[in-house]
Amino acid sequence: MTAIVNTSIFKFLTDLKNNNNREWFAENKTYYQREEELIKDFFSAINDGLETIDNIGEMKTYRIYRDIRFSKDKTPYKTFRSCSYKRASKALRGSYHLEITPGGSFLAVGFWKPNKEDLFRIRKEFELDSSYIKNIISNKKFKTTFFGFYDKNSLKLAPTGFDKNHPNIDLIKKKDFIFLRKFTDKEVISKDFLSNVINCFKTSLPFLSYMSDVLTTNLNGETILEG
Repeated sequence: MTAIVNTSIFKFLTDLKNNNNREWFAENKTYYQREEELIKDFFSAINDGLETIDNIGEMKTYRIYRDIRFSKDKTPYKTFRSCSYKRASKALRGSYHLEITPGGSFLAVGFWKPNKEDLFRIRKEFELDSSYIKNIISNKKFKTTFFGFYDKNSLKLAPTGFDKNHPNIDLIKKKDFIFLRKFTDKEVISKDFLSNVINCFKTSLPFLSYMSDVLTTNLNGETILEG
């Protein structure tokens, strides 16, 4: 694995942050296109690496243009570049995500804003038994890689139908099931960054496999997949 993140991406994103308007962007379109090609090459290298450890169904590079229709922030462009990788087939659930931005790059793994059916199924699983998920996240390598669930988006109160005093209520109140790993700018431009990202994603596989089992079975452990 030899693909690297060019240091120029940080300069471009900083320049864009300081000139976040359509006039500057139009004048610097060639600058943008050059950086976009470079970062997309790196995102593609991540996809190639992921396919050696998992079955990837879709790679999505997010557009730099912001949807400002319902936002108070009317700046037209994102000051980060990001890509996601969705696992293939109904049996393999969850996705991988990578975001590059000056001073705030990170990767994420898991389930962001699951639909209400999936969210309910996950909560019922944790209500019934949390031993599997706790064993996974207490693994030494997992802990040193991800440092626990991303906790910014949990309910303040117990969801309807769940006991507020349940011993697993902190898990049950979660709205997302995401693990993050943050990176310094120095780490991002390192020659080892590609392999580090793939190794982090590989470490998350027991979590994704367990959650896939949960979301493709009922509470009796019977498959809900057709065929």
